Amino acid sequence: MGGMSFPPDATVSEAGEFPLIQRLRDLFAQGEQVLVGPGDDAAVLRIRDGHVVVSTDVLVEGRHFRRDWVAAADIGHRAAAANLSDINAMGGRAHSLTIGLAAPRDLPAQWALDFAEGFAEECASVGASVVGGDLTSADSLVIAVTVLGSCRRSPVLRSGAEPGDVLALCGRQGWAAGGLAVLGRGFRSPRVLVEAYRRPEPPYDAGAVAAEAGATAMIDISDGLLAEARHLAEESQVAIDVRRDAFEVPEPLVAVGAATGADPLSFVLGGGDDHALLATFPTPGVPDGWAVIGSVSEGSEVTVDGAAYDGPTGWTHF
Repeated sequence: MGGMSFPPDATVSEAGEFPLIQRLRDLFAQGEQVLVGPGDDAAVLRIRDGHVVVSTDVLVEGRHFRRDWVAAADIGHRAAAANLSDINAMGGRAHSLTIGLAAPRDLPAQWALDFAEGFAEECASVGASVVGGDLTSADSLVIAVTVLGSCRRSPVLRSGAEPGDVLALCGRQGWAAGGLAVLGRGFRSPRVLVEAYRRPEPPYDAGAVAAEAGATAMIDISDGLLAEARHLAEESQVAIDVRRDAFEVPEPLVAVGAATGADPLSFVLGGGDDHALLATFPTPGVPDGWAVIGSVSEGSEVTVDGAAYDGPTGWTHF
């Protein structure tokens, strides 16, 4: 690895701001859209056609992740996935990101490097580049990410669902929530669920496919399926009904439900962090890889099998 060096057990304070920034810069390859990357006052990017889409996300230690549960590289994957998925949910593709890292002075510098490697690896899965960022000290660990992407056609908003549309899902859903439930009880099994929490697998190609297929509204499931369905309903001024029988609950979730006394379907309906996509489509028009899980009608409520749902619907930030 190029750039300045420092002892492997150095903290971020001992490593120093600029040597650490140089080491972090070395980890991030630059794509063809980057005219000016890290190192100047701002990055300079180019876009040939389409629309520019931008999103920002903040992760706070103890609120969004725990270092004793998730390794630094995995936190990097999770932070990148949360942002890349937002562009996916617009029907676009992310191409550039910036990272702000506020870290305690005693944070191991190697932690920051491992985080950056995980972040870069996740970005590389969609061909995106980290083009800049900032590093400062703080009492707690905070990660702020801004992502830019492009849509070759009109972005798919949350506000376009129409009565008569169907509601469809693409991607793994409920697995990360099951993993969080396991970790919260001090266990590490079923391992497949714990790994799903540590490293989500968003369906990065599905957003553009949905846009091309005529999706009328779309959102990524970061907080919970029913919570995100409510966002679609409110923005589109429609009612949405979700069908229980549309889901095949995987065996690991059944096992966790039995061990914790929870309805295993509650992980699917109320769980977040898998970053699956939820979208509405005219009938017919649902592309391959998407499963119809409900319907859109006139009204304003989100229901399950036509009735109010009294279980958890998703994560709340306040």
